[in-house]
Amino acid sequence: MADENGTDGGTPGTPTAVRRIESPESQALATLASVFEDLQYVLRCCEHLVTALGGPDSGPVRVDTDDALVEALWTGALVGYVRCFSGRTGVLTDADAAAVEIPGELSAEDFHSMIKKLRDHYASRHVNPREAFTIGAAQSNDGALMGVAVVSSPRPIVDDTTVRLLGRIAYSLSGLIDGRMQEAQNTVLGAVKDMSRMQLSSLPLVHLADA
Repeated sequence: MADENGTDGGTPGTPTAVRRIESPESQALATLASVFEDLQYVLRCCEHLVTALGGPDSGPVRVDTDDALVEALWTGALVGYVRCFSGRTGVLTDADAAAVEIPGELSAEDFHSMIKKLRDHYASRHVNPREAFTIGAAQSNDGALMGVAVVSSPRPIVDDTTVRLLGRIAYSLSGLIDGRMQEAQNTVLGAVKDMSRMQLSSLPLVHLADA
């Protein structure tokens, strides 16, 4: 039988059920949680990139260096980071990123702006981000035409310093969002704490295995 804390006599504080709260306050908290998870994803990508760029023994996890892997991780980090600043969610602003302190001559504001441009480049639907191609006429030593040559010019891959700076900003912003989530949780709790057990039980049940 459940006690006043909603437990069944087992581990104290362990909920036996979770009920869906549908309100502006709960939606705000869910949006914050989504952005926080995106920042954590960016951090994980950066951790793998540090290892991939520096060798299999240079990071917290073993990742063999591979250009395709580096591009995939970097593209994922860029997309995830910029998504956190979506005007639709309105959670983070450019000013939040600009307020982060980073080492070096480049300001956080300029770095943030550069990252947004890189996202557009790597996530382009129209342009190959890896290589630029030039078509030329191939000649022999005597100047005679031999055919058509397709010459590719690889674009430079991301460097370790850029990855670490992105990770630093994502880490700082994670702390900012975590603080806002604590406040939002308290707001949601305040909105439902006066509900009776019957009112709570009438809310839609969240199936945790599918949540």
